[in-house]
Amino acid sequence: MARIDLDLAHAYRPNPQRDEDYALLPLKMTFEDGGAYALLGPSGCGKTTLLNIVSGLVTPSHGGLRYDGRDVTALSPQQRNIAQVFQFPVIYDTMTVAENLAFPLRNRGVPADRIKERVGRIAEMLELSGQLGTRAAGLAADAKQKISLGRGLVREDVSAVLFDEPLTVIDPHLKWQLRRKLKQIHAELKLTLIYVTHDQVEALTFAQQVVVMTRGRAVQIGSASELFERPRHTFVGNFIGSPGMNFLPAQAVDDGVRVAGRVFAAPANGLAGAGPLTLGIRPEYVRLAAAGGVGAVPGVVVQVQDIGTYWLLTTRLGEAADAPILRARLSPEQAIPKLGEAVWLSIVGSHTCWYRNEELIA
Repeated sequence: MARIDLDLAHAYRPNPQRDEDYALLPLKMTFEDGGAYALLGPSGCGKTTLLNIVSGLVTPSHGGLRYDGRDVTALSPQQRNIAQVFQFPVIYDTMTVAENLAFPLRNRGVPADRIKERVGRIAEMLELSGQLGTRAAGLAADAKQKISLGRGLVREDVSAVLFDEPLTVIDPHLKWQLRRKLKQIHAELKLTLIYVTHDQVEALTFAQQVVVMTRGRAVQIGSASELFERPRHTFVGNFIGSPGMNFLPAQAVDDGVRVAGRVFAAPANGLAGAGPLTLGIRPEYVRLAAAGGVGAVPGVVVQVQDIGTYWLLTTRLGEAADAPILRARLSPEQAIPKLGEAVWLSIVGSHTCWYRNEELIA
């Protein structure tokens, strides 16, 4: 395993001049030895480019990276001692499951008894023990991908194991099982794991630290609770959560902050003189309030959805067609307002976040 330090940028076109010319904008970060990380973001945000730079499949156009303090920027994946699992299964159909799992070890001259022990352990972890003698050609796509995962995990001496959306071909129920297995394997083997995905559930349930990316930039690195409670960028607030964070236009005024026509006291950190702001609050923390209540705004219910474990209430804060929309997740046990009903909703409290130019105000 290895600590991986990155200080780089990457552009696929020569002489980049603008941010749009970069696949990866300048970033400086560290993957700690033995940590479990996820690179999370929409398609085209740069996460696979970053993974391929870590593995050595792509050489960064600017800067470089170090493994345990050693500059590996110019080294191949083999020289970096990396294992990588791709989106679709990479296996040998003519080999059995056991032969596929053993192949990376045989190539490195590992003793036969050690190969047998290691293959048996990984097969047991991935619930492949009963199929070790089966030819891979006859297996379903999910079993083949489990073999790919096993080939990445079977080596003990790797610097890191990299996963590029490895569960895309897996059905939803088995995805949940394999995520749990990967988390268990990480706890047992203490490997450095970096996992690329656009699925927030995969990222938040698997990784200890999640790197949220957009437009070639890593906008926040944190735990699941940090990303949910205090998104440092409005993109993170919108991307994490179902539904994402509510954002309302706000304005700093002499006696506080104006939101949806009401003026609230400025928070303790002070926003006076900040000009245009954005208030952010998760639907989970929006509450029904008494008319004119402290920290509340008036709205009209425009949609009511029964999600099963909760009700999703959508309100419009004003009569204009472009008036701000506010969503609230309400418990089924409480009285749920009807369509068209006027309500007051509490939006200012300990869970409220304030943003300027899309960045969180500390």
